[in-house]
Amino acid sequence: MAITSGTDTRPDQKPDQDCRDCFGRDVFHGEEPDAPHAPADLQAPSERSFRDFVGAHKRIFLALLGVVAITVFIAAVLPQIAGFGDTLKRIEKGDKSWLLLGVFFEALSIGSYIAVFRATFSCEGVQIDWRESYQITMAGLVATKLFAAAGAGGVALTAWALRAAGLRGRTVARRLATFEILLYSVYMGCLAVFGLGLATGAFPGKAPTGITVIPAAFGAGVIVLALLFRFIPDDMIHLLSRLSGGSRRRRKLLEGISTIPSTIHDGVVGALEMVRRPRLGHLGAVGYWAFDIACLWAAFRAYGSAPPIAVVVMAYFVGTLANIIPIPGGIGGVEGGMIGSFIAFGVDGSVAVLAVLSYRALSFWLPTIPGALAYFQLRKTVGEWRATEPEPAPTPAT
Repeated sequence: MAITSGTDTRPDQKPDQDCRDCFGRDVFHGEEPDAPHAPADLQAPSERSFRDFVGAHKRIFLALLGVVAITVFIAAVLPQIAGFGDTLKRIEKGDKSWLLLGVFFEALSIGSYIAVFRATFSCEGVQIDWRESYQITMAGLVATKLFAAAGAGGVALTAWALRAAGLRGRTVARRLATFEILLYSVYMGCLAVFGLGLATGAFPGKAPTGITVIPAAFGAGVIVLALLFRFIPDDMIHLLSRLSGGSRRRRKLLEGISTIPSTIHDGVVGALEMVRRPRLGHLGAVGYWAFDIACLWAAFRAYGSAPPIAVVVMAYFVGTLANIIPIPGGIGGVEGGMIGSFIAFGVDGSVAVLAVLSYRALSFWLPTIPGALAYFQLRKTVGEWRATEPEPAPTPAT
């Protein structure tokens, strides 16, 4: 099993049934067990044809095809646009030592992501080892890049893997909310701090209002809104169910709606608890963003000098907001957002194009190939988890 309890590690027992979550509560108190779900091809291993294999992974192959098509467009069509081809030809003249440093920074970013994942989902007697953390996070990163949509693809794959490992659905939701809030609190905090710093002159660099003050206000607003969820009552589901007026359909609807703020509430509580009781792995939430930005900074150095750090940070976060666009990896949207932000900050357009495209090549492709391999390794691991699940007890004859 991927997850083991500090008190009992027998392979024939659900390892997390008596564990407590990151909030110090019994996560399964009053909950009925629910079996994890996995794709049908893992439930009964058998010989499958190539056509069956492609059919089972159709979305992955279609997404990869879309990525290839967009990449071919960038490589073959954009150079024909007047003036753009000459800029792209300069990519080959970039300083290879700085680009190799960018590869190193990107690897540290991925390692930080794995570390914060493991620290978040290994707590209060629940343990996920490094190998399984690597498989889940790398496969999730690829799903995030291929299916964009604000990371929904990666979240869905991660939830599936954790459920297959034995965690209850409610526990997965709580910890995923904590994980995402921990990561994106750094994101929103940087928008607020660096945006305000540039706007007030505390940090060097040009400060257009549209990409400093407005994003800073947005980041601060999201943080305040998230903190307000901290004060939602723990028993909100039961409180809303009383408004159903005895209607079963209305009660289910209200209970379903209430799970969203309740889950966010749990995520905020969990994130605040991690801040109060930090572990070394939690620093990965900062390292994930910091090293990824360092990769972008190194790409600028490969083609000359880099803009001020605050400008690089702000343009990075404003540009990555394009990840909410549901296209493979945000390709086109992220690049356009970043390049446009750098130009607005007064950075030379040609240098911005070269640096951003080089950075995106490193940040997108470096984890993609090992991540795709990790996806298939994860499917094998999930199959092993399911194979070791105990058979349900037979129903006594009456």
